[in-house]
Amino acid sequence: MRNFKSRIQGLPERQKKVILWSIMFILGLVLLVFYIRNFQKTLKGFNIERFKEELQLPSFEKEFKELPKIEIPKILQEIQK
Repeated sequence: MRNFKSRIQGLPERQKKVILWSIMFILGLVLLVFYIRNFQKTLKGFNIERFKEELQLPSFEKEFKELPKIEIPKILQEIQK
């Protein structure tokens, strides 16, 4: 390990950066793979019906039916006058 460390220290700056970014890229790919697998597990276990119940969104069906109806032809007749 010490020999490897001294070999790295003896390299030019550009080669050190290439090694550093290569290691960072590989670690990033490994973490991305773990993240995607975990996300897939989460999606498989997701129950959308239970989520909707827990969210408790109000239903506006009754309110929409009670709104007055707008008749477009009457509005157009008044604009033309």
